[in-house]
Amino acid sequence: MTNLSTLYDQMITKGTLRPDPAQVAVLPEFDRIREALLQPLKKGLFRKAPEPPKGLYLWGGVGRGKSMIMDLFVNTLDGIPARRVHFHAFMQEIHNAMHEARKTGVDDAIAPVAKAVSSSVRLLAFDEMQITDITDAMIVGRLFQALFADGVVIITTSNRIPDDLYKDGLNRNLFVPFIELIKEKMVVLELISPTDYRQDRLAGSPVYFTPVNAESREAMDAVWRDLTGGEAGPLTLRVKGRDVVIPMFRNGVGRARFHALCGQPLGAADYLAVAEAVKVLMLDDIPALGRSNFNEAKRFVTLIDALYEARVRLICSAAAKPEMLYMEGEGTFEFERTASRLREMQSEDWADI
Repeated sequence: MTNLSTLYDQMITKGTLRPDPAQVAVLPEFDRIREALLQPLKKGLFRKAPEPPKGLYLWGGVGRGKSMIMDLFVNTLDGIPARRVHFHAFMQEIHNAMHEARKTGVDDAIAPVAKAVSSSVRLLAFDEMQITDITDAMIVGRLFQALFADGVVIITTSNRIPDDLYKDGLNRNLFVPFIELIKEKMVVLELISPTDYRQDRLAGSPVYFTPVNAESREAMDAVWRDLTGGEAGPLTLRVKGRDVVIPMFRNGVGRARFHALCGQPLGAADYLAVAEAVKVLMLDDIPALGRSNFNEAKRFVTLIDALYEARVRLICSAAAKPEMLYMEGEGTFEFERTASRLREMQSEDWADI
């Protein structure tokens, strides 16, 4: 397997990528990490293992190709034990593993959990690092310290510069040493591209499909394949002690059926967490709303409000046009604002406003 710079050039030649100078500028950092990881590990009682290379914290605007580049990089690692995972999903695994470790009576649950991770990989590739939960904030510093000490190399993408992680969070002063750890152990690099490729792929394409039928489902599937390549896994968000599951998630794009998000007893905090975790939400099979499903309708209104305020791009299939979704029962007047927002969110440049 070749290095990332060469692979990138090959994909441009084939026409599967278009050249972006901002992307090209960050490729040498990935090549540096790959070259260091390919060096054989020294073995023996008196042979000191080489110092692991610095990792990479790649940040920048939404849709600039950060996740795509990281995925390509992981595919060039020639059998080096590596794992690519969404940061939210990884932290959920850590919480679960710590819960199990505590059952064994250990004094420090982080130590065995970190050791289990470092014994299985040499490189961790995180997508979408963002920290909004105080529990994550209190754990992540010690966890990363242990991983770095064991020689694990970490690369991550983020929409925020490290100094803005957990911004305005509770007890943030306790989190600041982790930011300094990132700067010490990782190269911090901004991907400065004027092009939002995610928006480009949606340019001129409808994002609201009605009615719900075989044709609209196929249209939704086509958009999903275009945005994600069709590959996905669930994303579990931990909100106030409960799990909120987005059944399909990839590279900032989440997909769920209406019932999965609005047919469950979820509230504003849950929908705010969803809006924080995704950049695009695809919502399938929104039914006609009214007296018979009043609770689901109320949750839908709350979800749309959260997505609207966070400027999340919504792509959906629905039983009717926005103005015709809620035709009878208590709340029809209040739903007019939601219908208006659904209309506004369909505009091509809405998420950039």
